[in-house]
Amino acid sequence: MKKLTQLVLKSYLGPFILTFFISLFILVMQFLWKYIDDLVGKGLEWYIILELLTYAAATFVPLALPLAVLLSSIMTFGNLGEQYELVASKSAGVSLLKLMRPLIFTAFIISISAFYFSNNILPITNLKMGSLLYDVRQQKPALYIKEGVFYSGIEGYVLKVGSKDKDGQNLKNIMIYDHTDGVGNRRLLIAESGKMEMTADERYLQLTLRNGKNYEEKDSNGPINSHPMLRREFKEDIIHFDLSTFQMSRTNEDLFKDHHQMLNIKQLVEAEDTIRTKMNQRTEEYRSNVVSYLIFGRDSTLFEKTKLISGSDHHLLKGIAAQESNNILESALNSARSIKSYVESSLDDVKYRERTIVKHQIEFHRKFTLSFACFVLFFIGAPLGAIIRKGGLGMPVVVSIFFFLSFHIMSITGEKFAKEMVISPFWGMWYPTLVLLPIGAFLTFMANRDSALFDMNSYVTAFKKIFKK
Repeated sequence: MKKLTQLVLKSYLGPFILTFFISLFILVMQFLWKYIDDLVGKGLEWYIILELLTYAAATFVPLALPLAVLLSSIMTFGNLGEQYELVASKSAGVSLLKLMRPLIFTAFIISISAFYFSNNILPITNLKMGSLLYDVRQQKPALYIKEGVFYSGIEGYVLKVGSKDKDGQNLKNIMIYDHTDGVGNRRLLIAESGKMEMTADERYLQLTLRNGKNYEEKDSNGPINSHPMLRREFKEDIIHFDLSTFQMSRTNEDLFKDHHQMLNIKQLVEAEDTIRTKMNQRTEEYRSNVVSYLIFGRDSTLFEKTKLISGSDHHLLKGIAAQESNNILESALNSARSIKSYVESSLDDVKYRERTIVKHQIEFHRKFTLSFACFVLFFIGAPLGAIIRKGGLGMPVVVSIFFFLSFHIMSITGEKFAKEMVISPFWGMWYPTLVLLPIGAFLTFMANRDSALFDMNSYVTAFKKIFKK
């Protein structure tokens, strides 16, 4: 039995590691193609892109791990069935459940590890990746001046170059508009040639111009349409462009740490309690303010003047002068508008806090559904492999993708329903695994009985017997 346990574990760990890293690689490539426009053309260092992809890979572990468990379990028992090792084990008195026992323990360890990762490591990687991705997306494109095209990437300047030499440094027919004073196109510099090079600290771009003219339009104290023009010719002139805005600056990570995806279970509970307390305070404040609005100056002389007058005509403003009556109506209309605006803003604030609480609850349940999904998908993959009896990356991949896509679609749907407060966060996050749990139990039961669940000949034979009767 010990050798059989070692055989099963060796057969499982290899495909598990392989499928896990393949799934992770595919997800990282999907992330790369999604944000390729934010990464290309910004002059980012290779280690920044590598750091971003590393953090992204860590955030995709919760998605790659269930797929790896499902696919590797199907491949393991499919290989054992295809090589008749399952038949040999059963003939020796070892049932499928006994053969699955070491892998059940392995799946339990994977589930516990997944919970630890989701609760302790994933919030940190989400914080690191979120802040870094924000900085990358805010980064300006790298300095790239094309021939015959106006370039406005340098703050305060617009440049146009007629042609460039092959070295990319020597330029001809240069035109520069200087907007640093913020008054429009009042400064223009034209040069026949020039040389562009970086300073030693790479903070400034030094542009050496030759044989040019500098035009500048001045303000005048005379007539309105009178603007004197200054023209200066030069043999050589040097301009320094500040490139500090092209250097990537890192945002303080503390600005992102309160996001629900960057909190562990303890922090999520504390944050939810804080939001509920503030929401209750806002609700009490709303009630007290609305009551004060609705009390129409009962102690004022205005209220005494507007009391109902006895008689057949019970008009609220009867007996009050027209001017004073108009003032009362205008005051009431302004009060109604004010209270309407206050009620709408208060309701929007309460709804926003309720949605924030729901997001925290979704993230709370996600910590548990990841680990539980790994365990449930193992009980789907292992009996499926024993029933299909096909190893390799053919049929197991097709079946595992079907079940994983079903699980993933149900997870996304449930999460969106929960965010829109159609269903509770508990059911939104747990119903995919609760749907797959009876399927796994059924497949395990059928595989333990050597049921030909996917054998079409057995169904054809059963239908023939029914039609004969």
